[in-house]
Amino acid sequence: MPYVTVPKDLSAVKPKIFLGLTKRQIICFGSGMLAGIPLFFLLKPYIGTSFASLIMIAVMMPFFMFALVQKNGEPLEALIGHFIRSRFLRPKQRPYETNNYYDALERQGKLRKEVKQITHGKRKLTRADKKLIREKIEQARGDGKRISAQQTIPYLRMYPDGVCRVTHSYYSKTIQFEDANYQLAHNEDKETFFAGWSDFINYFDSSLSIQFLFPTLPVGKEDAEQNLTFPVREDLDPRLQEEFSDFIRSQAAKGDRGLKRPKYLTFGIEADSVRAAKQRLDRIETELILGFKRLGVKAFALNGKERLELMHSMLHMDTLEPFRFEWDWLVRSGLTTQDFIAPSSFDFSDGRSFRIGDQYCSASVLQILASELNDRSLTGFLDMESSQLLSMHVKAVDQTDAIRQIKHTITELDRTKIEEQKRAVKAGYDMDILPSDLATYGNDAKELLQNLQSRNERMFLVTFLVVNTGSTKRQLKNNVMQARSIAQAMNCTLMRLDFQQENALVSCLPLGVNRINIRRGLTTSSAAIFIPFTTQELFQHGLEALFYGNNALSNNIIMVDRKKTSNPNGLILGTPGSGKSFMAKLEMYCVYILTKDHMLICDPESEYAPLVASLNGQIVRISPTSADFINPLGLNLDYSDEENPLSLKSDFVLSLCELIVGGKDGLKPKEKTIIDRCVRLVYKDYLADPRPENMPILEDLYNVLRAQEEREAQDVATALEIYVSGSLNVFNHRTNVDIHNRVVCYDITELGKQLKTLGMLIVQDQVWNRVTSNRAKKQSTRYYIDEMHLLLKEEQTAAYTVEIWKRFRKWG
Repeated sequence: MPYVTVPKDLSAVKPKIFLGLTKRQIICFGSGMLAGIPLFFLLKPYIGTSFASLIMIAVMMPFFMFALVQKNGEPLEALIGHFIRSRFLRPKQRPYETNNYYDALERQGKLRKEVKQITHGKRKLTRADKKLIREKIEQARGDGKRISAQQTIPYLRMYPDGVCRVTHSYYSKTIQFEDANYQLAHNEDKETFFAGWSDFINYFDSSLSIQFLFPTLPVGKEDAEQNLTFPVREDLDPRLQEEFSDFIRSQAAKGDRGLKRPKYLTFGIEADSVRAAKQRLDRIETELILGFKRLGVKAFALNGKERLELMHSMLHMDTLEPFRFEWDWLVRSGLTTQDFIAPSSFDFSDGRSFRIGDQYCSASVLQILASELNDRSLTGFLDMESSQLLSMHVKAVDQTDAIRQIKHTITELDRTKIEEQKRAVKAGYDMDILPSDLATYGNDAKELLQNLQSRNERMFLVTFLVVNTGSTKRQLKNNVMQARSIAQAMNCTLMRLDFQQENALVSCLPLGVNRINIRRGLTTSSAAIFIPFTTQELFQHGLEALFYGNNALSNNIIMVDRKKTSNPNGLILGTPGSGKSFMAKLEMYCVYILTKDHMLICDPESEYAPLVASLNGQIVRISPTSADFINPLGLNLDYSDEENPLSLKSDFVLSLCELIVGGKDGLKPKEKTIIDRCVRLVYKDYLADPRPENMPILEDLYNVLRAQEEREAQDVATALEIYVSGSLNVFNHRTNVDIHNRVVCYDITELGKQLKTLGMLIVQDQVWNRVTSNRAKKQSTRYYIDEMHLLLKEEQTAAYTVEIWKRFRKWG
């Protein structure tokens, strides 16, 4: 996805009432003149013109400042209000103070007794009595000016099902969604995904408050390395184990195993009651999860405990304390949920930053000034190697209201344009010469109106907040500077929220509350361009999760238990010399030390024998000069999960004969029929009396074929003759190797080109016999086939290999 056009911020266009002044400017200037000019004439006779003028200017200056001064789109009185609340009205220090419910009841009972003692027998209370009673009440309630860390977290109640009652009429829920492989996709797939993501954004109506939260949270060292600790095996070389552990740790160091980057969507509504709120929130939750599913993104709603755990992790980045909480603890302890998630303290002494415990934090708002944004706009922030909080509040504007506002803006711009042209004519210069901003805003407003009316575009008010953190002030400063450089690369600005740090922190908690009144109007496409998807991580927890390399984008290690996937089978593909065999050996080593699975290896190039020897495995060498033999006609009665075990065995013999007889065009239908008939004849005695000495060998099949009358049977028998009594008779023996070891390698290097593919096919059949016996014992088996492409050249051989592949998948 390349770029999308970002509309101009039309909120900067103020309607002009008179002489190019806005209504606010006229009121402020008029009030200043009404206050200053009479004062000037009143003081002039007594102190002179100069001093009277200075006093007049001093009196009028605040009115002029209220008319002209703005910061981040907020007027001066709003900035002053932030300063007063931060410095004087709200306490700066917020320690953790437990306010037990039962203790509060006890204090109230004690207060009643003390007041009763003061008022006992007195008809009229004195002033001293009233003062004493007030002091007792304040003492019982606590200092009214003191706010605890718990009270800083602004919600009323968290319910077990995940619904949070933030205010008396506002309720919210949170959905966690996983990442998607977006950045690695092709451009066509990106465009399709972006269209779907835009439709997802369009679902939000004006009654919904939406908050996207992307925290980057530290992970405890124990949690980060829980899947990187491997058991020590006494039967293995300690140097090999140490080298393997060092290799895994070095690969893990390339990524960000010390950080986790979950993604959340919090949505909230206004409702009259909890019951009405839950019904609507559940419906919205279902639709949002279905929307994520259409995008191919997994999502699930958080319950109350999970939401509390999320806030706990955000407020304990300094200590990484584990979250301990159960719902029945509330009744027994008299505590609130805030008592279990609040940090040791909040400190808002500095209007430009704040502290959560020992963690330094600073909140900023992203001012979107760029005319174009690309789909990597959010990726720069998400990839920062430091803990932080990213919160994007999205509020939809009613379509009718949005169109009406833009039409009003266009009318105001046209009126201003006409006034500028009249002024140009009176001044005697070209009327087409207009201020550049006026022309730019006019064109953008008309284009925006066209997008809203004729395209699938809507208007949204977006607030993008960034809370950087650091263990020290210097580290915090460096992280803030890095975030600002990322914003500058987008042609945007990251503005620090002076004296609004507490409001920014509350707006970043997963409550769906936005206390920052700095909003940017964006269309659907420009809001959707902040795509939070980069690459899907594969890091499964569990004892049998194996190492499979590093993620191409994030460099995080990939740990997967293939048994837990939808298909445990896999292919290792790559160019020559890219490390396919090394990858296979690495997995084999992981399997040996982390699982109890059996491993069977078909090795046509003698690459795996040293590894198998180091794992105390068994090496079976098949060659014309070897003493190890495998009977290709060996049959296990559990060979197939069907009633007749000959069904799959017949397919194998057909594949075997195709390699021997088939030639370029493969076996003919008549030849297949004859071979199938002979297979059933050759196993007749064994099936009647299944003893090892009754197991047929290739020579028995040869003799049965010779006994047939058809010419095709004689041709097949003649082709088999070299493998029965000729120089390639290595497979005309009964199996004499006891495959008892957990790791077995079939080394067929010395078979030569004539027999290598045939040997691979026979080994595959031998492996299937082992799989069937292991399945009865509920023992997992892993089969590694090197140079597997050799089995896919012939049609019948390929068909049999595919059939075996399917049966492996079915049988686990």
